Amino acid sequence: MKAPARLGLYGLVLVAVFAVAAFTANAIVPDSTVQAWAEETTDNNHTEGHDMTGDDPHAGHTSGADAASLGLGLAQDGYQLTGVTAPTATGEDGELSLTVTGPDGHPVTDFELEHEKELHLIVVRSDGQHFRHVHPERDNQGAWSIPWEWEAAGSYRVFADFVPTETGSGMTLSTSVQVAGDYAPAPADGPVTETTVDGYTVAVSGDLVAGSGSELTMTITQDGEPVTALEPYLGAFGHLVALRDGDLAYLHVHPHGDAPEAGETSGPEIVFEANAPTPGRYLLFLDFQIDGQVHTAPLVVDTTGEASPDGGSHEGAGGHEEGGDHEH
Repeated sequence: MKAPARLGLYGLVLVAVFAVAAFTANAIVPDSTVQAWAEETTDNNHTEGHDMTGDDPHAGHTSGADAASLGLGLAQDGYQLTGVTAPTATGEDGELSLTVTGPDGHPVTDFELEHEKELHLIVVRSDGQHFRHVHPERDNQGAWSIPWEWEAAGSYRVFADFVPTETGSGMTLSTSVQVAGDYAPAPADGPVTETTVDGYTVAVSGDLVAGSGSELTMTITQDGEPVTALEPYLGAFGHLVALRDGDLAYLHVHPHGDAPEAGETSGPEIVFEANAPTPGRYLLFLDFQIDGQVHTAPLVVDTTGEASPDGGSHEGAGGHEEGGDHEH
């Protein structure tokens, strides 16, 4: 028999084998079970605890390793966020609590101080609204808790930022909490480079370049006059949290300069270095303290370019407008 004929016959045999296999599988495994397997596979390809929506421009673009480094994972390097509880609806008095377990499965009770606290708790709704940066207390069993009441319904991401003494390395874990009630999303529909909070005007300047460290300068004024009475807060004259619009990936931002001395004041500028992993839009939240009162200023910036291999940047990779219909 000639080679082409043999190959053709072999192909027909394979078709017949696959047909029989498919028929047998369908006869043994119900369609509902097959569908469940497919859904389970899809779920396992997403980061655990990672809020994804169909309109999310970053959906499916974050690998497991990247998700861990951006605070979108429930677990990393054997450490895990467990026992997360909170009120389930608005207007309920209660507690937000959580526990960090280590590689041995036991609650972690030994943490290093980072920005003067053992654990920083960041809570924000999926559209970037209702941001809170607080510091719960830990009991002897390793459970962290803080009195809590939700102001508005929606899906919230809860970040725990800490440094286990065992590793000495900073880590951010997170999960989602659903709050029942009428949800009226208010996503950012454009950059906000200046805002006023509690009578203080905060403006951000500097180019945020994707894939590279970028200097962002926060300038604080009041009634047009520079504010020079900034007090130390969490070991610096300001604390900045940056979240990627869409999936709320958590960026580590570092202030420039030495840690201030007790009683020292500064202003009107605070300089930070931020690392944006991808082009797009980022939500900024600046905490600063004056006269013992902490104020939080929300800002929104778009990347202006993308780092090039030679360490520079080129335009056109970011700074795109998402439009008013952009969902988180």
